[in-house]
Amino acid sequence: MRTKTIYNIALFCFLCIGASPLGAAPEAATAPSRLVFGFLPILSSERLVERFLPLVNYLSERTGIDIRMETAADFATFIARTQKRNRYAILFTAPHLFYLAQQRGYRALARVDLEAMRAVIVVPRNSPIRSLQQLRGHSMATTGPLALSTLLIRERLAPAGLMNDDAELRWVDTPSHIAALLSAYRGNTDAAAVMQPVFRRVKTDLRHNMRVIASSAGVPHIPLAVAPWLDEVTAQRLRDILLQMHRDAEGRQVLAHLDWPSFVPVGAHDYDRLRSLAEQIEVP
Repeated sequence: MRTKTIYNIALFCFLCIGASPLGAAPEAATAPSRLVFGFLPILSSERLVERFLPLVNYLSERTGIDIRMETAADFATFIARTQKRNRYAILFTAPHLFYLAQQRGYRALARVDLEAMRAVIVVPRNSPIRSLQQLRGHSMATTGPLALSTLLIRERLAPAGLMNDDAELRWVDTPSHIAALLSAYRGNTDAAAVMQPVFRRVKTDLRHNMRVIASSAGVPHIPLAVAPWLDEVTAQRLRDILLQMHRDAEGRQVLAHLDWPSFVPVGAHDYDRLRSLAEQIEVP
């Protein structure tokens, strides 16, 4: 296992800087021997490996298929690879980006069995800001215009009249949720907009020194999906493994590492609510 883990990490770092698209469509009648599992860069490459490599290895061992991790330098590159380049056979992406992928033929295998995800606005614990209206004239760090947290918070702020121009609220793009949190924590911005699940998992000192002042509407949790070119037999194998993980000792260990209880089936219209957010994105 250790040798395989080191190999996967090394390959992951190589893929991050631009390897050829190993996830290109296989022949329909041939069972794949290798698949690329694409992860939206919601965390740094190192943190993605730390968090998700056990899941990748579990699926690889259970299917007998060489499944390898890949991410991208930024959201725009990841979206382009998903939408236009047939790169990712298996996909872990944000709900609004899954909606876009679904329009390209990606199909959900299962989703995380947790309550709806929300974005939150946080400020330093000693900040005088305690309401949305008090954000007026201040600055807020985000993970950029393509991020679900940004779109959900913009949707939340619109009725408060804080979306007119930068004089109302200055938006500051950062590379990640952690970077956005640290921006507010260190006083570089007055607030930060991040996804609640990320905020819940940050280091205790950081979390306890920040205060939530508002949250967004909820959306269905993250799905795992497969590309339109992946054969249905392989897709069903992956789906069955995910849905049964919580019944298997090793599967439960992986789920505990992810802080997820289990996976559940996805309804045909579960992600329709994301249409209005997804349509705000200009595909690279």
